[in-house]
Amino acid sequence: MKLKVDRQADALYLTLSEAPSSRSEEVSPGIIVDYDDQDRIVGIEVLYLSKRAPEADIQRLLFETVPEVA
Repeated sequence: MKLKVDRQADALYLTLSEAPSSRSEEVSPGIIVDYDDQDRIVGIEVLYLSKRAPEADIQRLLFETVPEVA
């Protein structure tokens, strides 16, 4: 999984798979989901990042894994 922030494009892209994208769908204004040829999600793009999260410090990202519930 990779997370890329493009300041010039004011966008964030989350890569979930290295599989090539065969189609894209804008599921909400400025939120684009990329799918492979088997309709699995391979990436998610968030446009207008500075407007959506104006207080976000994109230099400092925190990842948290939620423990499994048995």
